[in-house]
Amino acid sequence: MRVRIIFLLKNRGSHIPFHHQYLLAQMIKGVLMKGSDEKYINYSFYNFSGLKGQTKISRKGLHYYSSRVTLVLSSPSKDFIDYFLANLFDFPKVELGALALQPEFVELEEAVEMGEYGKFICISPLVLMNSSFNDSTAKRFIPPETDSFSDLLYESTIQRMASTGDFTDEQIASFYKFQLIPDKNYIARLTAQQKKYARIYPVFDQDVKYEVRGYTFPFTLYAAPEVLDFVFNCGLGQFTHKGFGMLDVANSDPNSRVLKYEFNATVH
Repeated sequence: MRVRIIFLLKNRGSHIPFHHQYLLAQMIKGVLMKGSDEKYINYSFYNFSGLKGQTKISRKGLHYYSSRVTLVLSSPSKDFIDYFLANLFDFPKVELGALALQPEFVELEEAVEMGEYGKFICISPLVLMNSSFNDSTAKRFIPPETDSFSDLLYESTIQRMASTGDFTDEQIASFYKFQLIPDKNYIARLTAQQKKYARIYPVFDQDVKYEVRGYTFPFTLYAAPEVLDFVFNCGLGQFTHKGFGMLDVANSDPNSRVLKYEFNATVH
């Protein structure tokens, strides 16, 4: 399931870095630890977007000028989402960089029914490889049209699906169909304009800073409906619980599938 958390922005015009997924990851981790439930403190089957609102760019980063900003959070576990929301709304205010945010209300995006393939856009960058200290492997560029690109995403996806315990060995073995086809026109257009669809991003884990290469482009993914549903809810690639690899359905208006969400405020 996928929810939108709407915050009041108490200090309009304040800023955060252009890429601020690591700040959001730290905030989410802090909220989970506040609840003190060990089942969720190290839970990793969730994904989240960047902070959405009316922005202007400066050398400092993104300045937010809307009265409200939105964070999209997704997970296959309703219990996890309710646990996070119940603890988040215990705080009268949370700070994100220089932003002072007050949790206001939550909206639920209606579920998307998956078929044998899905056309997606990247809300946050796809990361293909895990990183380790003093190792530049995760920064290596891999062309999106190659089998290696698809294979790395397939391996991480199947490994994560198996580790949930929600699928039998027979089901996991049946999920062999997996092929990512990038939107070649989009990539060619950006290349011609000398714009980038692949950049180096920071990731923090155990207080250690890593650098990884992330990709942002539209694509079609051919896979079983269960696999498509998993990556839509949990993200695609590595570091999804750090805010990477969040997808949305291409050519759709997410505002047309929003419902008011009343979460269980007693789960914390």
